[in-house]
Amino acid sequence: MLSKRKKILAGTGALILSLVLIYFSLPYYARQALIHWMPVINDLELFHRHTVHHDTTNVWYWAHADSYNRYQLTSADAHYLDSLQTVSFLVIRKDSILFESYRDGWYDTLTSNIYSATKTIVGLLAGIALDEGKIHSLDDPVSRYIPSYTQGMQAEVTIRHLLTMSGGMAWDESYASLFSVTTHGYYGNDLYDLVTGLEVSEHPGIQYSYRSGETQLLAFVIEAATGKTLSQYAEEKLWRPMQAERDAYWLLDKEGGDEKAFCCFHTTARDVARFARLMLHRGNWNGRQLVSEKYMSELMQPATYLKDQWGKDSLNYYGFQTWIMHYHNQVNPYMRGMLGQYIIAIPSLEAIVVRLGRKRSDVYEREITTDITRYMDIAMKILSCNDPSIQSCKKP
Repeated sequence: MLSKRKKILAGTGALILSLVLIYFSLPYYARQALIHWMPVINDLELFHRHTVHHDTTNVWYWAHADSYNRYQLTSADAHYLDSLQTVSFLVIRKDSILFESYRDGWYDTLTSNIYSATKTIVGLLAGIALDEGKIHSLDDPVSRYIPSYTQGMQAEVTIRHLLTMSGGMAWDESYASLFSVTTHGYYGNDLYDLVTGLEVSEHPGIQYSYRSGETQLLAFVIEAATGKTLSQYAEEKLWRPMQAERDAYWLLDKEGGDEKAFCCFHTTARDVARFARLMLHRGNWNGRQLVSEKYMSELMQPATYLKDQWGKDSLNYYGFQTWIMHYHNQVNPYMRGMLGQYIIAIPSLEAIVVRLGRKRSDVYEREITTDITRYMDIAMKILSCNDPSIQSCKKP
């Protein structure tokens, strides 16, 4: 009996030792991924970060509509929001909040990682750099700003290709794989070397294919063109001029390192809604043109000269780092993150919808998951009950 017990203990010890050796033989990013596993919206303390400071002397606040929060969600709609662990749901019209709900222990001043909705911010910053002449042309090759980006078809890639996700980068957009390049980018500490070292495996400028690495490369172009970090440029050109209520945060790949431009901007629901307001006003913020109208038009229109992700039809749902949603008779530019972070501008109604949460639907209808349509349905009920001219109000 004692010999058998010793054998069990010895076997267990050998297994533990083997696991420890395997763990320490993994690359840094894989070890971090095993520790933290799947991304979460409240990951602010997991990574180093830069603060994007707001201007405490110049804050603009959303008004409360006269009917603020009088609308009561139906039990079915409330259950749906909770089923996907929604933490924030806002509906705004003409600069007034009609409906505002914080759920699952969340509150209005708590920041969330907005994940890939961050990409639209990078797209806006590229437009500002273009307007200022720091980027000379969207058709400049990337190598004009990053001289080493000339290996093989890298030399053919332009800024426009990066903006429209048609740069052909060999990037595997896989979120569940321990060894995918996306996992490496999120948990790693060498973003610049990772992204600039990837080959271009498809001819640029032909077909749209969602690749987070192309946003990251675009961010490095912006930094090279402006001489500023992404956080500094965003603070100076967007966050302070947009009169944000609170500081935001941009997660880094390491201390003093590079912003994770493809994912990781942290802010509140009220402050992230400002980006949708900027889209509604075509780059103008309270009389100040932050981004040129010409550039905003391209940002918010699909790049129809490209093939879509299936390679069959003209692209009708993606512009410059910005999604375009076709909802009934509306055409709505919006920002989108992997866990159901949606910041939607509805130009025809001068309205904004913000949904932040911990999960999204896994069911796709072409390029969108079914949850965003359901959130729009809920928002339209709220809007209609506050403005009968939109449609007949569907009472809870």
